[in-house]
Amino acid sequence: MASCPLLVIYNPVCGNGTAEAFFNEHVFPRLEEAHLQVTQKMVTGAAGHAGIIVLEFLERYEGDVTVILGSGDGTLHEIVNTLSLVALKGVRENVISSSVRVVLVPCGTANALYCSLFKPTSMHEGPAYKLKSLEAFIRGSNVVPLTLAVTTLSSPPSSKQSCPKVAVSAVVTSTALHASILHDSESLRKEVPDMERFKVAARNNITQWYSSHVKLLPAPSARAVEIYDPDQKTFVTHEDSDDHGIVDVYGPFAYFLSTVNVDRLEPAFRITPLASESVSPEVSLDLVMVRPHRDPTFVMDTIEARNAFAEKSNAVLTAAYQDGDHINLRYTNDGKITSEGTGPTVVEYIRCRGWEWIPDDVDEKAHLLCSDGAIFAIEKGGRAACRAAVPADGAGFLVYV
Repeated sequence: MASCPLLVIYNPVCGNGTAEAFFNEHVFPRLEEAHLQVTQKMVTGAAGHAGIIVLEFLERYEGDVTVILGSGDGTLHEIVNTLSLVALKGVRENVISSSVRVVLVPCGTANALYCSLFKPTSMHEGPAYKLKSLEAFIRGSNVVPLTLAVTTLSSPPSSKQSCPKVAVSAVVTSTALHASILHDSESLRKEVPDMERFKVAARNNITQWYSSHVKLLPAPSARAVEIYDPDQKTFVTHEDSDDHGIVDVYGPFAYFLSTVNVDRLEPAFRITPLASESVSPEVSLDLVMVRPHRDPTFVMDTIEARNAFAEKSNAVLTAAYQDGDHINLRYTNDGKITSEGTGPTVVEYIRCRGWEWIPDDVDEKAHLLCSDGAIFAIEKGGRAACRAAVPADGAGFLVYV
């Protein structure tokens, strides 16, 4: 292990800005104690820098490469996108595929991937908790391959743009409320550096609805989109599947979010809890959506209706912090929310291979898409198509656990 190229990177401004101190006090001394020689140490200096650092390192060194990464999910996203969307040169110019082994040191704000791989037992974990992936690397433990969600943002058919944008996620891809929260929270980063900024942005967007048409796409072997049935406590075939297993879903939407590799977006915010409790045997996405017109009291889209439904959206988000209990919420006949009875589920919890989001041209906020915190805009008349994928053997990203 010591003879393999070892790159150490940390982002000094991610999270609360303590990455440099943590590496100096804990990571570097532990590597020295384990007699592991670092090939190169780098500090990121700007957005996108981490991806360039890893790309150049791969092009310089042959064989298995390990990256010790001190950051949040956003910096990993930069690396995944840089390496997924370019052809390697240098010593790897004629190499068919390359893999990157990653040691995660959580230094970001939410650290969704780390907290999903290493479940926290309290909200105030000490340094030993943040070193679990590093200790796994030192022991020579197993690595787990990351599933990637590849989203293609297509222009309208009339556009002359020949090359669509592509965003690759290792954690979350979303539209609707979550994308609006991430879009707005970035402007709050300096004022509110911790996770509280996401709650501020949520309050500012909670009454918004998003107009879009969605296609849910089945996994090849399942041949059908699956939906969670809280009565049976399992996934069942979606009753609206067509002959090809595709499900058409119409808005408006209050919430629309899919994940890979994770069951939570914050240590306690388990938005897709079944990703860890009921693991899919094949490559898939876990998708959570909330549509206001499932509420039995819904009549029409008005300001009053949106304000009233905001309380129900808040109830969903609150229950996600209660060990993912939002997936069990139901409506009573008079539109109240309960965890009992047989009424319509408030949350539609989907398992599928992918989805297409086709926003209404006149709904500007419905054109926002979030990929691991990075915000993209879908062109008017365009769409976003997201698919779960696993890189070929010998390629991709593997995390020490």
